[in-house]
Amino acid sequence: MQNFVNLNIENFQQVIIEESKQKLVLVNFWAPNLEMCEQLTPILESLASKHAEHLIYANVNCEQEQQIAQQFGIQSLPTVILVKDGQPIDGFAGPMMEEQIKELLEKHLPNAEDGLYEKAVELVNQGDYQQAFTLAKQAHDLDSKRADIALIMADCYVELGNTKQAKLILDTILLVDQNGYYHSIVGKVELLEKASESPEIKQLQAQLAEQPDNLQVKVDLAIQLHQANKPEEALELLFAVLKKDLAFGEARKYTLDMINAMPDGDPLKSQSRRKMYSLLY
Repeated sequence: MQNFVNLNIENFQQVIIEESKQKLVLVNFWAPNLEMCEQLTPILESLASKHAEHLIYANVNCEQEQQIAQQFGIQSLPTVILVKDGQPIDGFAGPMMEEQIKELLEKHLPNAEDGLYEKAVELVNQGDYQQAFTLAKQAHDLDSKRADIALIMADCYVELGNTKQAKLILDTILLVDQNGYYHSIVGKVELLEKASESPEIKQLQAQLAEQPDNLQVKVDLAIQLHQANKPEEALELLFAVLKKDLAFGEARKYTLDMINAMPDGDPLKSQSRRKMYSLLY
């Protein structure tokens, strides 16, 4: 296993001091022919293998590495010590049930949504809002109460042109969580909404009011609305056109292009795909 190491004097500095800055180190102090050690070690190894990304399993045979055992002040075997940033932070001596060990590790290991959130933030900083949204949505599905995750989703929605969904998320953010990032997203939404009130859109809306059955006007307006970051309204118009005439102009192509432009995990994308499927089949 890549995250398994036999701890000794030679690699002590590297594992306990250096590597514990990056990952949690679980140190298992044991000795051969002790029944409690033989029972506990397979449990620890199994749990360590499941958390390889965030945990190093350090094995200490106390018969061979007495100096390390003395340095940690080990009084009895088995003893397990968790080390982070070069310091012991938790542990236990004697036998322990697997569920209890899981709970102990969960207190100190990053959870799945943390990893997804961090990757989403990194992608936002790189300008990859589609992939960032997908990861943020996965994190949100795991913990829907976290405002930091919700704000990343809202930011991605804005950058991907869906101010309506962004506003719905922003409306759920509690006052205590309305930080500088929140206000920057609100500002972006307001700017986009002002920009969306273009003369072209107003003209096409007036034309459609006079000619409600004009399919070409609906398509033209849908294109303008999509460019103005209103994908939901744009798709609504295009689906209205396709229900009347599935082969009208390039309405089907525009619809598919708009759907494909949305990030995976966006509810509007899955809803629109279902609508398209029902029209085609």
